Amino acid sequence: MIAIEILVVMLVLATGVGILVRRNEGRVRAAATANPPEPESNRAALLAAAGVVPGRPTVLHFSADWCGPCAAARRVVASVVGELESAELPPLDLEVDIDAYPELSRELNVLSLPTTFGLDSRGLERFRISGVPKAADLRTSLTPLTVTDSAE
Repeated sequence: MIAIEILVVMLVLATGVGILVRRNEGRVRAAATANPPEPESNRAALLAAAGVVPGRPTVLHFSADWCGPCAAARRVVASVVGELESAELPPLDLEVDIDAYPELSRELNVLSLPTTFGLDSRGLERFRISGVPKAADLRTSLTPLTVTDSAE
């Protein structure tokens, strides 16, 4: 009888944790600060090596060959970036394989796949999305970065 009670408690706890994880997946989280990284950080060099271009906002999304949801994230990001092609500062869609750039993933604190970052024209993180991004949320967060005034 005690084993059944323990099993029921564990199932309830696992269900609660699962609900919390699913609730936060795909949500946009604004960056804590828009300040440059610490002077000893080599973030700018790592971003440049991955293909981030100064002067242009970038949607940087980490993926891997073995990641199933990454294909859905790729489609959502490509769709939203395509919609913003005619913007004043059109965003760059940059997909990075986490296995090819482990230093960059450590620097940006990527803990799960897919993870999507919105970088302004200076290469500063403005938002991040863990999981498959929702197109409307990504569009809303990315649009202000495509205007010259907000990117400076």
